This record gives sequence, structure tokens and C-alpha cells, in this order.
Amino acid sequence: MTQTQLQQPDEVVTHVRSQDVQLPGDAGTFVLLTLDNGFDHTKPNSFGPAGLAELSAALDKAATRAEAGEIVGLGITGKPFIFAVGADLKGIGTITSREQALEIARLGHDTFSKIADLTVPTFAFINGASMGGGVEIALYADYRTISADVPAYSTPEVFLGLVPGWGGTYLLPHLIGVENALKLIVENPLNQNRMIKGKDAFALGCADRLIEPVTFLEDSLGFAAGVIAGTEKVERAAVSTDENAWNAAISAGRKLAEQRTGGAAISATRALDLVEAARTADRADAFEAENQALADLIMSDELRAGLYAFDLVQRRAKRPAGAPDKSLARKVTKVGIVGAGLMASQLAMLFIRQLKVPVVMTDLDQERVDKGVAYVHAEIDKLAAKGRVSADGVNRLKGLITGSTTKDGFADADFVIEAVFEEMSVKKTVWAEVEQIVTPECVLATNTSSLSITEMAEDLQHPERVVGFHFFNPVAVMPLLEIIRGDKTDDATLATAFATGKGLKKTCILVKNSPSFVVNRLLGRFMGDAGRIVDEGTPIETVERAFAGLTPMPPFMLISLVGPAIALHNSETLAKAFPDRFRASKNLAKVVEAKIPSFYGADGKIDPKVMELFDAPSDPKVLDEQQVRASALASLADEISRMLDEGVVAEVQDIDLAMITGAGFPFWNGGVSPLLDRTGTSEQVTGKRFLPAGVASVPA
Repeated sequence: MTQTQLQQPDEVVTHVRSQDVQLPGDAGTFVLLTLDNGFDHTKPNSFGPAGLAELSAALDKAATRAEAGEIVGLGITGKPFIFAVGADLKGIGTITSREQALEIARLGHDTFSKIADLTVPTFAFINGASMGGGVEIALYADYRTISADVPAYSTPEVFLGLVPGWGGTYLLPHLIGVENALKLIVENPLNQNRMIKGKDAFALGCADRLIEPVTFLEDSLGFAAGVIAGTEKVERAAVSTDENAWNAAISAGRKLAEQRTGGAAISATRALDLVEAARTADRADAFEAENQALADLIMSDELRAGLYAFDLVQRRAKRPAGAPDKSLARKVTKVGIVGAGLMASQLAMLFIRQLKVPVVMTDLDQERVDKGVAYVHAEIDKLAAKGRVSADGVNRLKGLITGSTTKDGFADADFVIEAVFEEMSVKKTVWAEVEQIVTPECVLATNTSSLSITEMAEDLQHPERVVGFHFFNPVAVMPLLEIIRGDKTDDATLATAFATGKGLKKTCILVKNSPSFVVNRLLGRFMGDAGRIVDEGTPIETVERAFAGLTPMPPFMLISLVGPAIALHNSETLAKAFPDRFRASKNLAKVVEAKIPSFYGADGKIDPKVMELFDAPSDPKVLDEQQVRASALASLADEISRMLDEGVVAEVQDIDLAMITGAGFPFWNGGVSPLLDRTGTSEQVTGKRFLPAGVASVPA
């Protein structure tokens, strides 16, 4: 297959700018290759066939010059703030055969290997974000420097359904040791695609020098000059290939992958297989094994589902379906928050940090108000301690937050959000009080997780300015914001809500006013079913294991995280709205009544005190893991179908986006609907797929 046949029509080509640099100290002529796709940092450098061809040509030219003695070394760096973020994933959708996939895999290896094969010392100057193939290309160099302000360094392939298959599974463990390599290759991707900073990458051994950003390139060239001249010594920790130690690390990785995915992420298994073989393999055999793994995975439904999820998060999230014209949005210059508890305090921190507008918190007494303000101050101090806020920034942010026991400070607010007890009468009372103080244009946003926006607004003089603004906990971490339109919510209010959500850097989804909205409704269905199955006699441990790889955590662990009382309230709300298929577990109610905060004890196992409360069924119905899983999938398919029929969201893509960003559902499943399609559950339950074949699966 030729290079022309591999070309992708929509590729944003990462060009290679080559320049000669005279190294300091008369160390000689050095070739510096700069990766630059011509856009700013918001469109990172990536590698497609055309970009790889350009890089290959530049390396061929450098090789000729090196053989002729014209240059003493070569370095690769990126455009401002970006080194490179790996393969151009958009192009994978155009691959329709394993032969094409194999050629793409080999093209990456063949191109990057030209760096390692140069006859002069080679360097990677990691100046900015480095992910996937961006991490791998640097591994082919003899030496690496990394900037202290690199914000993201990762090999996210397993998270998406791939493996670091352009050298990562072989070169990384031989550079930084198998345990550190598996942290990057398997553990971090399975931990919601955790990324590390440049300083952390240096600590792992991924680079030889950590350099401050102000003089990064200058100092990197100085380092290169010293290495070439022999005045700069590079010492690295020895990497052990002891069979027992290596296999122990692999075993630990397999155990972790099984715990996190239940064996559902085939990419994790393939990555572990490759790293295991890397202990004794030579480079050629290891690279060919990566080629074969990439070819298999590129032609897998798992990867296509991962790319579908990636596209939702990267593109659909930026253009919310159904959002009104942004020109209708009113400017928000001051925010009021009703409540000063933990959720309200988290919201206050988010608003002052992202919108940088004054925020006033209110609560019933001064003690609660003071506690809320103190929480915000403490969070600001934590940011300062991490170097993320300057001393002046600390003062500015702290100056934006105030507290009061009255709502008088809301008089000039443009946006007021409540975070009080999840009880309709309480929320109605709050809004009746607030409406007497605020202007008619002030948006009234409720952080309710399940209650009707329409009912909440019905007694107000201006029900059109009430909107649902549902965050997920922890507020600073979870990206999703469900924006719920009540029956009378007007476009200006809705547009202001979306503009505010965007300013808060949240993923906003428009949701129809309906019980528990999207995420909590689906979680309520699967947690309710889990509770029913346990109440009927299946051991909790069996139910928990059945959800591995389907949900970010097992149902009773999730109930423990959100709090049994909140979970019970949500299930009671849904059972009232849909008594035919939702139920509130009597055993869960007993746990709440006993004020037990978690189903799990300090040892990480189910707390025996919880089990003592459970009523044993007279006629136990015990299911195995496969039966539990099948039941859960069927319930999710049924509920999603109903939600789409009701128009809760515009399309099933919004449900997947919500479950990924609001509940942490895995990318390799594509959220939830591609999994239901892939397992045949969608058609079994509803008679049809949720997504056309090829959207989140390999084209037929």
C-alpha cells in the first residue's frame, strides 16, 4: 500500500520546520526540527500520513548530512505550548481494512525509527503538552529535556481502546522500568485518563533534564551542546529485567485491569501482553508485535466506541444541541448563592475562579456562612500552595467572596443559584424570598438533582426566569452540567444559563424537565435494579463484580459515594414518577435510618453492620454475575429508549455524553448506547440499534 493510498483528505498536517542552529561553545551545527501544524495551541500537533511523510523526509535529509559530517546532532521540539499529542484520530474512521490499519502502524514505527538510527546524538525538547505518539516520538531520541510547566503528559491509548503502539510498550519500560511504565500505559488511562505534569514525568525518568520554561529552548540547546562536547554527563537509573520482578509488575497490572474493567477493555490486556513480551524481545520483534496489536484494535468495535466518545467530548460538547442563540444571553456580573454548605461552597469557588465576578453566599446563621466562606478561602490557599494562583490572585479571589445571613446582597445579582435541601417546599420558599429582592431579569437557577423545574417556578411572578442548573459532585472535577428547561423558561434565561455554563468550563447538555433528568435517572434505574436483585437474594459481592467494565464503579460503591440518603431520595422520586419500573429498596431505607454512611468498611469490603440490617427473602432468587449484567443492560436499554421517546434530550449522543462526563462511564464502551448495540441488548429490548452501524463500531 502506497503513502498516497494512506492519505486522509481531512488531515491537519503537522509540518516540520527545519533550521540549522550553531550550538554554544562552538559545539557545531545542530538541526532543530519544530513540529507545527500552523494553528495555535487550541489545535495541537498530531501525526497523520502526510505529516509523517514530511517528518520522514526531514529525517532522511538530516541522515545524509550526518553521514557527510555536516551536523553534530538533531533535536525535535513543538510549537508554543504543544509538543505533540499523537496520531490523528479523525483519520481512523476512514480505515476500513486490517491491511490499512497495519500500514498506518508500520508507518509510525518506520518514521520514528529514523530518529534512533541517526549517526549523531538526537534530542527531544518536550516544550509543551505531550500525549500518545507525542510521548513516543521523544523515546526514540538519545536524550530528552522537559519543561517544568508542561501541563499534560500521558499515554492515553488504553483509555480510548488502543495501545501505545508506535514504540511505547517497548521503549518506555526499558527507559523508566516496568512498574513506572505500567503506571503510564495502564494505570493512569484506567483512572479516568489521568495525566501528569512535566515535573512528574521527569521524576519517573521520562526526561534527563527538567528545565524552566522561560529559557527552555536556550537551555535545552545548551544541554545538547554539553552532551555533544562531553562536558554534560547524563546518568539514568538502571532498569531491571529480572524475570520475577517484571512478571510481578505485569500480574499487578492484570489484577488492576480486571478490577477496573472486568476484562471488558481488550486494549488493557493487549498492552500488558506487549509489555510482558518486551522484557526479552528485540526492537524489531517488539515493534512488529505492536503493529499487529494496533491493526487488531483499529478494526475493533471497542476502539470505534472510544473514538465516538472522544468525538462527543471534543466536538458535540462544544455545540450543545438545542441551545438558544448565544446573543440572547444576559451578562452575569454578580452571583448569589443560597446556602453555604459543601455543595454551595464548591459552587462559590467555581464561580469566583472561572467567572471572576463577586459572589455572595447566604445561610440561616452566621456560623454556617463563616464556614462556607472559610472553605472557599482554604481552597484558594491550596491553589496558591500548588503555584496555580499568584499572591495577587489570592487576594483578588478572596475579595470576590462574601457571606451574609440575609439575601439583601442579591439585589444587584444577575444570577442566583440555590443549593439547599432537596425538598420542593424548601426550594419554593427560597425562591419566593429571593424574588422579592432581585431584579425581574435575574436568572434563578436551581441545582436540584431530581425535582420538577416547572413545579418549583409555578407560584412565582416570573416563572420564565427559573432554570435547572444541575452540577455533579465533586463540582471542580466532574465536567457535566445538566441545564433543564421548565415549561415556562424563556430563551433569554436559557441562553444565559448556557453562556454561564460555558464560562464555568462545563459540558452543558439541554434536558427536558423530567424526573431526575438524565444521569440520575439512568443511575437510579441501574442502582434500583441492583438493590432489587440483592433484596431478592443475590449477594452484594456478586452484584458489585457484575458491573466491572460497565460502570465507573459498582452500584453499592456508588451509593456509598453519593450517600445512601441521597440515593434513597433519588430512588423514591423515580419510584413515585414511574412506579412500574422503579422501586426504593427497603433495605437501603434501613441503612439510611441507621445513619450508616457507606456500604463499605474501612478495609474496603462490605460492612457486616450493613448486612445485619438486611431482611433475608423467604424465597431467595440468586443470580450469577452474567445474569446480573444482562439484567442491568436490559434495564438501561429500556430506560434510554423511553427517554428518547419522551424527548428528554435531543439525541442518544447526549445521553452518552452525559454518562461519560457526569458519571464517568468508560470511553471504551462509548458511554452506554454503543455497548448496548454491541452486545445486541438494544435490539433485544427495543427492536433496533440506538446508533447506525459504523458510527461507534467498525463499518460493515
